[in-house]
Amino acid sequence: MTSDGDLLDELLRLAAAGGTEVEVVADPAAARPRWAAAPLVMVGIDQAQSCLRARLPRRPRVVLVGRSRPGDPGWELAELIGAEHVAMLPAAEPWLVDRFAEGVPGSAGTGLGRVVAVIGGRGGAGASVLAGGLAVTAARGGLRTLLVDADPLGGGLDLVLGWEQLEGLRWPALTEADGRVDAPALVRALPSRGDLVMLSWDRGEAFSLPAEAMAATMDAGRRGRDLVIVDLPRQLDDPAVIALQAADRAFLVVPAELRATAAAARVVAVAGLHCAELTVIVRGPAPGRLKAREVARALGLPLAGTLRPEPGLSRGLERGEAPASSGRGPLATLCQRLLTELDDQSNTGAA
Repeated sequence: MTSDGDLLDELLRLAAAGGTEVEVVADPAAARPRWAAAPLVMVGIDQAQSCLRARLPRRPRVVLVGRSRPGDPGWELAELIGAEHVAMLPAAEPWLVDRFAEGVPGSAGTGLGRVVAVIGGRGGAGASVLAGGLAVTAARGGLRTLLVDADPLGGGLDLVLGWEQLEGLRWPALTEADGRVDAPALVRALPSRGDLVMLSWDRGEAFSLPAEAMAATMDAGRRGRDLVIVDLPRQLDDPAVIALQAADRAFLVVPAELRATAAAARVVAVAGLHCAELTVIVRGPAPGRLKAREVARALGLPLAGTLRPEPGLSRGLERGEAPASSGRGPLATLCQRLLTELDDQSNTGAA
């Protein structure tokens, strides 16, 4: 991120020497949609004050870059914007080439995990159940999956899976994660069954999750898992925005009702700013015979799928049965199709 043409030329030369392609933006407004998802961010010193004014959320692996001049307040600015390193040219050229050459996650061929976000169009829409169903289906298919509960007021996603008795860390224990998190260590510490691990809330006192903790978790999940699924709150706080910005695709779950569609429109107005791949899933029944395509058209979103009523689903959840765990029924069928499409898109992008 820089509007300094000379500095940009230097960075592009160093990136080429390191064998890495970069995405260039001129200012924080252009950077915001990619801020959380980018595996490495280099901020030109010319944009440091703009970053501070833009209040971009803190995240790991940010480098402040500039050219050495007497009196440059590099470290002071780095601390203010949350940069981990200050690299001043020309002295830092070898170090920067190494950073580019070390196999930056997110470039082609690195095997970086995909991120899927799920958000409800209104309260009780079924977003948590869909997120749980996707995670269970993915793990059953052999994908190393991380399920993240980003909704502090949702009651705990571990209850949806019937995992409340499983030992392992919950969010309160990770609130000090303000930098790079070791992916294998995170996986070992969380509640797990087979290929599925989960980071959820406990039933203790409510607290504000630091944005840095979510950024570090998204980074570790991408590096250590094949798939990360995030259950988001409808009112997006800073950690939720970071997770949504990191998502390759997001599903908005909307009941086939007029008021639910109206409520979902408010969610779309905010969520759409942070994820270009936002699609809608319409959940039945439709008491007013509102069609799924009409809901999608009203929201201005592509229709990703529909979810037919599944009478036994609620009873199973109350008994502690994870959603889609049987591999049968409308939810399991939808989850399998969505994951297949995600894999097809990933393969197409790699080709």
